[in-house]
Amino acid sequence: MQGRGRGEDMQQGAQARFEAGLLRKILVVPVDGSHWVNMEILLKHLHYRGHQLTVIRSKSSWYIQESTPHYTSINVKLMEDEVDLSFYEKLLQRTLDIRRKGPVLQFLHQQMEMSSMQMLGHGICAKMAALMLNNSVLMTQLKDVQFDLVLTDPGLPIGVLLAHYLHLPMVYNVRWINTGDGHFIIAPSPISFVPVTGSMLGDRMEFLQRVQNLLHYVMGFLQEHFIILPLYQELISRHFSPATDLLSMQRSADLWLMRADFVFEFPRPTMPNVVYVAGFQCRPAQPLPADLEKFMQSSGEHGVVLMSLGTLISALPMEITERIAAAFARLPQNVIWRYMGEKPSTLGNNTLLVDWLPQNDLLGHPKTRVFVAHGGTNGLYEAIYHGVPVLGLPLLFDQFDNVLRLQARGAARALEVATLSTEEVLEALQDLLENPSYRSSMERLSRLHRDWPLSPLDSATFWIEYVIRNKGTAHLRSEAYSLPWYSYHSLDVVTLLLVVIGIFLWAIVYVCRKLCHRTCQKNKSKRD
Repeated sequence: MQGRGRGEDMQQGAQARFEAGLLRKILVVPVDGSHWVNMEILLKHLHYRGHQLTVIRSKSSWYIQESTPHYTSINVKLMEDEVDLSFYEKLLQRTLDIRRKGPVLQFLHQQMEMSSMQMLGHGICAKMAALMLNNSVLMTQLKDVQFDLVLTDPGLPIGVLLAHYLHLPMVYNVRWINTGDGHFIIAPSPISFVPVTGSMLGDRMEFLQRVQNLLHYVMGFLQEHFIILPLYQELISRHFSPATDLLSMQRSADLWLMRADFVFEFPRPTMPNVVYVAGFQCRPAQPLPADLEKFMQSSGEHGVVLMSLGTLISALPMEITERIAAAFARLPQNVIWRYMGEKPSTLGNNTLLVDWLPQNDLLGHPKTRVFVAHGGTNGLYEAIYHGVPVLGLPLLFDQFDNVLRLQARGAARALEVATLSTEEVLEALQDLLENPSYRSSMERLSRLHRDWPLSPLDSATFWIEYVIRNKGTAHLRSEAYSLPWYSYHSLDVVTLLLVVIGIFLWAIVYVCRKLCHRTCQKNKSKRD
C-alpha cells in the first residue's frame, strides 16, 4: 500500500500490541546529565513500541524535560542543597590541581575527593528518597497506576528503593553503581586481572600494578560500606523488613542492561541476567545543517577535527583553552569545537566555535578525521561506531579509564589536561592524523561493535519486554548473594575442614605420644 507513513505504521503496530495485551506501564527513574542522553533514546524506542512511560524527575532537572510526547512526568522536589552544574566546574578545577601532585599525594587526595563527593551526592539522594517514601499521596498515586516494571539507572539508588517499595520487577540501564563498574556488585571480579574503576590500569598487570589495583579496591570497599550504605540505613529500616540492606536490594535486579561492549571493555566474568547494550544511542549519520555542511566541505582534502567535552563541563580553564586553541590554529584541518565561554585569544581562522553540535552526525561524516573528547562513554561509543580515532582529554570520574581502554587497543592517544602544552596537543593530533594505524584500529573496533545479529537498542527493548512478559527473571538470577559473606567465600566450609584436619592431626599426635610413652615404659621395665 502506497502513501502509508511511519507514524501510521507505529499506531497500527501499537494498536495490535494493545489488543494482544503486550503494552505495559513502565516507571522510569533516571539519573540526570550524560546518563539521561542514552536513557532518553531507550525511552523513545519503548514509546515507539507503544508502552506507557512515566518518568520521575526533579523540578529543576538539567536535561530531563517535563513535557514531551514520549512520556509523562512526575516532578519531585529535591532538598535545598541540590547540586547544580557549577559544582562540576569547581570539581574539575580541584581535580586538575590534584593531578599536578605526585602519585602518592594524588591517590590520597583523589580518594578524599571521591569520599566527599559520595557523601554529598548519596546524602542528597537518601533525603530525596525519604521525602518520596514518606509522601503517602505520591506513593498511593504510584501504586494506583499499577506499573508493570521499574526501569532505572542505579548510579543513584532511588529507583531501586521505589521498585522494592512497590514490589515491581526491576531493570537496570547501567554502567556504574555505588563506587564503580556494575560488574563488581553482580559478578565475580578477580582483581588480579580485572582493573578497578579509577586505577587507570589494563588487564595485564605487573606485581606492583596488582598492589595498586588492590589498594583501589580496598578504598572502594571502605567507601561503599562506611560512607554510602550507612546513609540509607535509617530509611531502609523504616520502610523495609529488618533483614533488608541496600546491597541486597541492588543485586536483586531482574535484568542488567549493561552499557558495555567487550570490543572496548577488558574481558571479565559476567552473569546470565546481564545483557550488553553499549552504543544503543549510535545510529547512521544524518545530513548536517547547511552551514555545518558548508564548513565541512571547505576543509578540502585535509578534513575536520571535532572537539566536545560532553554535558557537564562547558569549558576548560582559560589557560588550558588557550593552549588547545593555539594547537588547533596550526593545523591544516578545519576544527569544530563545542565551546561555551570567553573566546580564546589564540583561536585560528580554521576553528568554528558552536554551543551545540550534532555529534553523532558529525562523527559519521566522511570529512571527520579525529575526535577530541573528554572520554565519556556516550561519545567514545559513537566514535567507535563511526570508526573515528580519538584524542582523549580525560577530566573526571571514569573518563581516564575509558580513554586508557581505547589507547590499549591502538585507537586513541591520551593527554594529561592538567599539564598539557600547545606542542603536546599539536604532536598528538598530527600523530593521529598522519599515522594510519589509529584509524585502522578504530575501524576494526567499529566492525566488531556492529557485528551482532540484533542492534543494541532492539536487544535492550526485547529484554525489557521479556522481563515484563515473564514477570521477572528469577531463573537467571544467581543465588550467590542470598548467602552470607562467609558462605559466599566458603569460609565456613574451610573453617570446618581446618577443624577436622586439626582434630585428626591432634589425634595422630596424641596416639603417637601414647604409643611412644608405652614403649618407653616397657623398655624401662626390661632394663630393671
